[in-house]
This record gives sequence, structure tokens and C-alpha cells, in this order.
Amino acid sequence: MDPTRSIVISGMPAVGKTTVAKTISERYGIRYLSGGDVLKDIADESGFKVSGEQWWDSKGGIAFLNMRKKDGSFDRRVDEKLVSIIGEETVVITSYPLPWLTKSPLKFWLKASESRRAERLAGRDNISLKESITVVKKRDDENRKIYETLYGIKYGDDLSVFDFVIGTDELDSPKVIEIALSIVKYFV
Repeated sequence: MDPTRSIVISGMPAVGKTTVAKTISERYGIRYLSGGDVLKDIADESGFKVSGEQWWDSKGGIAFLNMRKKDGSFDRRVDEKLVSIIGEETVVITSYPLPWLTKSPLKFWLKASESRRAERLAGRDNISLKESITVVKKRDDENRKIYETLYGIKYGDDLSVFDFVIGTDELDSPKVIEIALSIVKYFV
């Protein structure tokens, strides 16, 4: 793979970004990074009790989300670090705003309806569908506000920066992975 050609996978919460990114990372031996994990490290440093991949959907994760709305420095630190890493090495990254902040990576947007993502979240986090719908709506709305305020990004609306958009509503995880891998192989 071109050493300056990292892969960035973005999309709304519970769309399958991590699953696809980790599979690409494992298949091609490319280091995987999660913008969310870097942000969780910052939350931990800020005194939040962070645990598990689904922490964002917990009360602590939502509280940190509210804190981020008031102070953009958390997100800016993460995004600056990820842009720097992309400039230095080939990585697979999941990130909400990174596709708008850098030009070199191969960029994927995974797309799914709110209802489908809520179903996935309910199954993944073992919560009720009603609760997962509330969480998905809150995270969608808050992420849009944060990235509009910080960078002027029309998150989820402006997909012009992406090389590929994969709709995942009607596809199971193995099919989405198969499509992504079939694209990536042309850049390896």
C-alpha cells in the first residue's frame, strides 16, 4: 500500500465503522486507531470513569459529550493527533471529522438509517430499542453540532469528501466487509 495512503472510515454512530476498520487492519497488517478511543483517553485524563467500547452510550459518555459541546479543545486535540499520524504512517482510522480535515487518506462513509442503527445499538449494548433510539438521536444531533461549530462541517450531509459510500441498511456485516475489502485491495 502507498505509505501515504491511510484509510479513514466514518459514518454515524452504530453503523459498523469499527468492525470494518478492524477487519481491514487485520487483513493487511495496518495499524488500527479509533478517534473515539483517543477521545476516551482524554475523557479518562479529565476524570471520567471510562470502560468498554460502548462507553459513549453510557451516562458518563453522554456527560462527556455535553462537556465537549462547551469546550472544543478535546476534539481539536484528537483531530490534530490523528492528522499528524496520517502524515507519518499508514493507518486505518475510524473518525467522525477526519475525512474533512485531511486530503490523503482513502475515505469511506458507511451509511445506515437511524432506525437500523438503533436496532444494531440495542443488540450491541443490550438495551431496549426505545432507549437506543434516544441514544442514537442524541449522539447524531450532538456530533453534528460539535463538528459544525468546530470546523463548519455538515456532518452526515456533505459526503463530497468521500471516495466511497457504502449503504449498510440491507447488508449484513460480512457483506459490508467484503465490499470494503474489495475496494481496498486496489490500493494495496
